[in-house]
Amino acid sequence: MSKLTHLDEEGSAHMVDVSAKATTARKAVASGRISMSAEAAAAIAQGLVKKGDVLAVARVAGIMAAKRTSDLIPLCHPIALSSVSVDLDLDGTGVSVTATAKTAGQTGVEMEALTAASVALLTVYDMAKALDKGMIISNVRLLAKSGGKSGDWTAREDGAV
Repeated sequence: MSKLTHLDEEGSAHMVDVSAKATTARKAVASGRISMSAEAAAAIAQGLVKKGDVLAVARVAGIMAAKRTSDLIPLCHPIALSSVSVDLDLDGTGVSVTATAKTAGQTGVEMEALTAASVALLTVYDMAKALDKGMIISNVRLLAKSGGKSGDWTAREDGAV
């Protein structure tokens, strides 16, 4: 197992010094899903949710969350994101989200992509909870990352680690 970079020699948490790392193009893609009743999915599809356009608000919430990741995750570096996209796919049983974050920098954007996906899903829950309090958020995970010293990585399709 490789050394945990957020722990110093004494085992104390610290922010990693990235000043010596090369600036490279970096990208991360994360996904997740919220499952719900057919009735709730239909209401979202038909624009009948009283709070408004669920997918549009969730998209904006995910983008905003990616930009605020370092405010939420204590040891994350503030990153100048060059692009964040949040794609939502509604079907008869829920919403799947795919979030992509990009930068040219000294550290990766995995946490930004994961945060965008998570907050988009939480926003769907918030906006539709009056229709289905039993919705289930699941399978939030990193799908792929590129750039940096460790290079490219892609999740296994079967979801195993």
